[in-house]
Amino acid sequence: MHKNDTSAPWTWDIPLALVLLTRLPLPRLPNHVFARQAASVWAFPVVGLIVGGLACSIGAILLSVGLPPAAVAGVMMAVLIMTTGAMHEDGLADTADGLWGGFTRERRLEIMKDSHIGTYGVLALLVMQLLRFAALTGLIESGALWLALLAPIWSRALMPVLMSALPNARGSGLSQSVGAPSLVTSALGVLLALAFCLFWIESLAWMPIILSSLIVLILALVARAKIGGQTGDILGASQQLAEVTALLSLSSLV
Repeated sequence: MHKNDTSAPWTWDIPLALVLLTRLPLPRLPNHVFARQAASVWAFPVVGLIVGGLACSIGAILLSVGLPPAAVAGVMMAVLIMTTGAMHEDGLADTADGLWGGFTRERRLEIMKDSHIGTYGVLALLVMQLLRFAALTGLIESGALWLALLAPIWSRALMPVLMSALPNARGSGLSQSVGAPSLVTSALGVLLALAFCLFWIESLAWMPIILSSLIVLILALVARAKIGGQTGDILGASQQLAEVTALLSLSSLV
């Protein structure tokens, strides 16, 4: 069955998005459901709500029993990493290695496909996780732990936008197998995430939304110039950059 066939009902979209973006223990989906991969990307922000909500809930429980804010932030990071299988962190590392470790489009894509991690990838992971930890700790110390929920939701709403706006640079991999979603599908995810974020924290949402979107736009321009489009690694990197930018912005507001 063709990957863009939408004969399966849309009600499968959230379970399918969870299968695509997490390592949560889920029942096996019928094979025909995977034909909706491109159509299901509107549900990516819902995945952010689920994994982010789990991390925030565990963090709130630990905070209530007296765990210090820094330890709570570390546990929340661990929950996010474990529930997603470090998929996006891996994409960030591969993107850093590829975009800055090669001098031609072909070499950059080759480096990004390599399972080994290089200096750029290690440094990118280290810096981003330190910033993530600092931002979360600041939010928790300010009594604003639940504001962090915006970041995993909005960051996943931007991934389908990249998939719609940029061609697949490789012609293989997860991004290629999912397919290019329509602009309408991507816009639906953005509107869903925007509605939740504005409902959740009202006017405070605008700065993290704008700044994280700007960071992803810069990544998109760099990826287009260096490899001619997006890959699954670029999408993962966009999620990480948007999430950390949103968290840093939120921590500066509270």
